[in-house]
Amino acid sequence: MRKIQFATIASGSRGNCIFIGTENTKILIDAGISGKKAEQGLAELGVSGDEIDAVFVTHEHNDHVDGIGVLSRRYEIPIYATEGTWENMPEKIGSIRESNKRTVYANEYCAFNEFSICPFNIPHDAAQPVGYRINAYDKTLTIATDIGHITDDVMQNCKDCDLLLLESNHDVNMVHNGPYPYPLKRRVLGDFGHLSNENCGKVLTDICSSRLKYVILGHLSGENNTPMLAFNTSKEIMQDKGIEIGGDVNMYVAAPFGVKRKIEI
Repeated sequence: MRKIQFATIASGSRGNCIFIGTENTKILIDAGISGKKAEQGLAELGVSGDEIDAVFVTHEHNDHVDGIGVLSRRYEIPIYATEGTWENMPEKIGSIRESNKRTVYANEYCAFNEFSICPFNIPHDAAQPVGYRINAYDKTLTIATDIGHITDDVMQNCKDCDLLLLESNHDVNMVHNGPYPYPLKRRVLGDFGHLSNENCGKVLTDICSSRLKYVILGHLSGENNTPMLAFNTSKEIMQDKGIEIGGDVNMYVAAPFGVKRKIEI
């Protein structure tokens, strides 16, 4: 039976890089870590950099793009991003060969070997940010992080998935009581900031179905969250609605760096 492999190489406020692959096609969603760290993460999966067929970028913030220039130049990897993301990509990524600059459009499917990849709009303080819904072999994965609030677009793309990586960035009380300056607290908690643990749990309760087998809680803040707090918050909200973790759905927390587990669907 044909399988899709999924793993987070990095997921958090300091860097994001997600691997999705089949026997014939291997892609990354974001590369917001150094090229060296990306290569180390791939090596843990038994994959080399020259096997990566493309990087799909969600938005231009450093924690999502820091390594794309290095990887593209070193391995001639095409980079896919929205027009707004390309226009606002930080200079620090360096030059990328024009032939490796590809554009995607929200709500338009991109056929890529076995994958059918659809970007969708997300509410975040970036130029033209997107999440990704990926189909192959009658399986669907959705990557949805950096979400200030839940829109119809986000909700629809989180439904009817086999695997969902959803942001569980912060605990609201930890933000209020933490060391961030007020403007940064306001940004994180705002409609174009990040999704809280509680709101993550509410989304999961609303979209959970018999099809959903794996939930990955991602993009945790290193200052305003802990893996246990993120996990327990969603677990309690879901259990209150009769959804059993480990029974109805498997739920894990992504590690900030390093491959924690490889999932096959």
